[in-house]
Order: sequence, then C-alpha cells, then structure tokens
Amino acid sequence: MGRLEGKIAVITGANSGIGLAAAKRFVAEGAFIYITGRRQHQLDKAVEGIGGRVTAVQGDISNLGDLDRLFSAVRSAHGRLDIMFANAGIGALEPLGAITEAAYDRVFDINVKGTLFTVQKALPLMTSGGSIILTGSTTGAMGTPAFSVYSSTKAAIRNFARSWTLDLKGSGIRVNVLSPGATATPGLIDGVAKSTGQPDAVIAGLKAQTPLGRLADPDEIAAAALFLASDESSFMTGSEMFVDGGIAQV
Repeated sequence: MGRLEGKIAVITGANSGIGLAAAKRFVAEGAFIYITGRRQHQLDKAVEGIGGRVTAVQGDISNLGDLDRLFSAVRSAHGRLDIMFANAGIGALEPLGAITEAAYDRVFDINVKGTLFTVQKALPLMTSGGSIILTGSTTGAMGTPAFSVYSSTKAAIRNFARSWTLDLKGSGIRVNVLSPGATATPGLIDGVAKSTGQPDAVIAGLKAQTPLGRLADPDEIAAAALFLASDESSFMTGSEMFVDGGIAQV
C-alpha cells in the first residue's frame, strides 16, 4: 500500500519541474492524478514520463473556463478530489522603476488569481481528510532585488493558507504552503536566469546565498509535497514548510 493509495489528486503546472516530480511521486505512491499546463506538447511528454494513472487537461489557471474544464473532468471520472496541489506559477525579474503593467498583470493573474480560483473550484469536490497544498517561495518571506512583484504574490499565497484554514475550520480539509528555495527547474534555469542575460552568474549567486551551497533538485521538493499530501501530515494546517537549503532560515 502506497502512502496515497486510492487518492485522487490534481497538480497544476505539472508539465515540468516541481509539479512533474510531484506527479511521479504521487503516482508511485498509489494516487490517480490530473495534471495541467499551458503547453500541450509538454503535457504529452509529461504523461509519457509518468507512465500511468494520469489524465492531462491542457489549460491556463488564470482562465476560469479552463479551470471549469479541469474540474468537470475530475467530477465526471471520479466524483471527488482528495489532494489539490496548486503549484502553477511564474515570475519575472523587474526592478522598481522598470516594472511593466503587462508583467505585473501576468504574474498576479497566474500566481494569485489563478491559485485562488483553482482552490475555490476544487473545493466542492473535496471532503474531510483532503489536503490543499499551495506552492509558495522563500521570496515571500525575504527581500529579493528585482523580484518584488513575484515575491508579493508568494506573500499573498502565504496569507491564503492562513485565512483559508480559518474559512475551512471544521471541514477536515487542511491547507499548507510548500516554500522551496532556488530549485533547478526549467522556470529558473531557462526562464528567470536566462532573462537576465547572465544566467551563470545568477545561478552562482543563488548557490552562494544558500547554506547548502547548491540548488535543490525538483524531486527534493516533491518529497515534501508528498508528505503534505499524505496522512503523515494530518495534524498540519495553516503551516508553511520551507525546503530551501537554509536560504530563508539564517
């Protein structure tokens, strides 16, 4: 018996990185999962890599119609949801004085609006014992140059967990935040770091700031997601779990 045997899970942003690593772990532990992402070809590749007990539903979490399609698929096939891992998110490096309205809208639409309505639309399918996991970030608890917009979205997610824990009091549904440090994902390596024009320097700087002296592997973050999804964390709610190599702790 796996730790998630018979559970039904949704993982957003699961076509790569932390979401994909979590999808593989959840399936290995007995869950049936639904994964989402904006790019169909990446979703197809993810499904192939996961290998079974997975359904992919292409969509953008900032589009409420796409979320309706996702949860309609869950309702039609399984009628319930045990684990909601709201993981999808994006970031952009823009210092104060150069922040664009377009980048602000995009980051807040996905990270804040998207997370909010993902959870709200999942809620009718969830029952006592359910686990909601929100992907936060060390940046929500730290100052980070040129990253204030992204960081503020992650601070909002931290408060979502606190407030929703009170909204869901008595339901038996838990809400926790998983906050990774710098992790070797395509979003960091091929996205944020490359956008600076000095990706090697950015990665070297992140490693130097981290007491463990390296980036996390996505599977290390997925291991913590598995814990929060499972009954092993049954007395945790409203919490923030840092898996950050110490960067936000010292």
